[in-house]
Amino acid sequence: MLSPEKILKQYWGFDSFRSSQLDVIHSILEGNDTLVLLPTGGGKSICFQVPTMMMEGICIVVSPLIALMNDQVSTLKSKNIRAVAITSGMSHSELDITLDNCIYGNYKFLYLSPERLENEMVKVRLEKMNINLIAVDESHCISEWGYNFRPSYLKISNIRTISDAPIVALTASATKTVVEDIQEKLEFKTKKVIKSSFYRKELSYVVLEQEDKDSKIIQVLNRVKGSAIIYCRTRKETKRVHTVLSEHGVSSHYYHAGLDIVDRESKQKQWLLNHVRVMVATNAFGMGIDKPDVRLVVHNYIPSSLEAYYQEAGRAGRDKKLSYAIVICNKLDVHELKKDIENHYPDIEEIRNVYQQLANYYGIANGSGQYSEFPFHISEFCEKYSLNYLKTFNTLKLLEKEEYIKLSEAINQPSRIHFKVSHSELYQFQIANKAFDLMLKILLRSYVTLFEAFTKIQESIIAKRAQLTTKEVKTLLNKLKEMDILDYIPQNSNPKILFLRQKVEAKKLNISKETLVKRKNNEESKANSVIEYVSNQHYCRSSFLQDYFGDENIEKCGKCDVCLEKNKLNISNQEFDVIMNAIKELIEKEPMSADDIILKIVDFREDKMIEVLQFLSDNGQIAFNEEKKLYWIS
Repeated sequence: MLSPEKILKQYWGFDSFRSSQLDVIHSILEGNDTLVLLPTGGGKSICFQVPTMMMEGICIVVSPLIALMNDQVSTLKSKNIRAVAITSGMSHSELDITLDNCIYGNYKFLYLSPERLENEMVKVRLEKMNINLIAVDESHCISEWGYNFRPSYLKISNIRTISDAPIVALTASATKTVVEDIQEKLEFKTKKVIKSSFYRKELSYVVLEQEDKDSKIIQVLNRVKGSAIIYCRTRKETKRVHTVLSEHGVSSHYYHAGLDIVDRESKQKQWLLNHVRVMVATNAFGMGIDKPDVRLVVHNYIPSSLEAYYQEAGRAGRDKKLSYAIVICNKLDVHELKKDIENHYPDIEEIRNVYQQLANYYGIANGSGQYSEFPFHISEFCEKYSLNYLKTFNTLKLLEKEEYIKLSEAINQPSRIHFKVSHSELYQFQIANKAFDLMLKILLRSYVTLFEAFTKIQESIIAKRAQLTTKEVKTLLNKLKEMDILDYIPQNSNPKILFLRQKVEAKKLNISKETLVKRKNNEESKANSVIEYVSNQHYCRSSFLQDYFGDENIEKCGKCDVCLEKNKLNISNQEFDVIMNAIKELIEKEPMSADDIILKIVDFREDKMIEVLQFLSDNGQIAFNEEKKLYWIS
């Protein structure tokens, strides 16, 4: 068996591993369940890809996003490593062929979503595979998403009944609580955690309170040169900010999950190649993106959690050069954050109402409807019953988690084809059916894997080469499908809803109010941590994040806005903190005048005491009461 170093050199071209990578590889090879916490850009994928290449069998990779899966599969293929992804738009026959290839085709990696692990065909075929490792990428999603809109994340451990292979969970951000949650939900046999520090010495964290955000964004972009990401709260806002940038001569694209997949991929590629400078996006953008030279990440709102913020901010400076992570916010953002939590957690009566309206929508009576499937367009449903879109969406996801319904949120995928006949049979068909000869020749010249697996195609490109209209190409492909020459799966964006149980009276829905309250409280706690972070004006922002994620050796960065403001005082960070804590301890007991504070704290020079008091006052940490005495603002 080749050593990890030789595998690394052979396939990745690197001479040595980064910090902690080799520790993870050895832990996996020893058969340990392992949780890996490495910063964004820390090389998490290599941690499970290298040991997989050292062992017989296939690695099952559970990944949250199609784009992330496709990127990793493409990267592996470029290194002559056999890998494939199962995505939500696959037909039954496409899935069948792909799974067979994983059993018999010497594939080393199978990427799939948590939802796919619940598919019966997938479960049956996984039992036939020689699984050497189960990798759960972006494993913080178990806690971030599993309790809300992707309940399948909480069921990943069911694969344990199929395989006894070790599990490796990978993430760039997780608190102690999230670490424990991941290990519990994945049923770790050995609670092995390998992590690097959350300190990013190349990042300068900044918070700017600003009412006129647009002018501040332009100002920041003028000061910080290079590639940038601007995160916005809504899809509508991404387009608006993109328009503002265009008006100021800044090249940009906007990106969100509602765009056509071809459009998203085109915009992403142009940004990666630096054809445009700025990507204005929702949080749908960025996971798994490998662009080392991002100099600036701006959040044009307050993120929902410090976990999400750290992940997104960490997309800057992956080349280890000085970069900036900036939050631009105001009091309205705090209000919007709290409102979002309310929308995410509807009360019991709202849940019952949506459930009943669903039954009315499809005419499902009590005691019927189990396993009934219908086309479902949420916007039309909300309009018909005058329902709030976001609250309804979250209600439906909750009903899905409780296994009353199953939503199939169709993801735009390119059309796919696969030849059902052999090379010789196709040749004979071409001779006998001249009307299809040109089309088939163009297909064969354009795509090389048509006989092996379903292959993505673009009808518009085929049409151009064949000098036909796109409609004519689709017609010919459908005819070839009817003649059993090939399987053709047109691009599809129609979501469906499946009723998993018989309809019950709305008032008899078995949903725990206590569980809902617990989840809501957890989200509120995370939101409060973010609000504390952006409100903080005395504690190094990098240290704040390190402390939140449980780093043992906390380092002050010296380059965040808080540190830079303190540096103006000509007082070291350590000295400032000692003086500040002494002041705090004193006036929390009882308010007193500045003169009394200086008299009572005798270990420091008067000029330094005055400077710290002035700083604390300017930044809203202390204030005078009616008796003109200073008190600490909690």
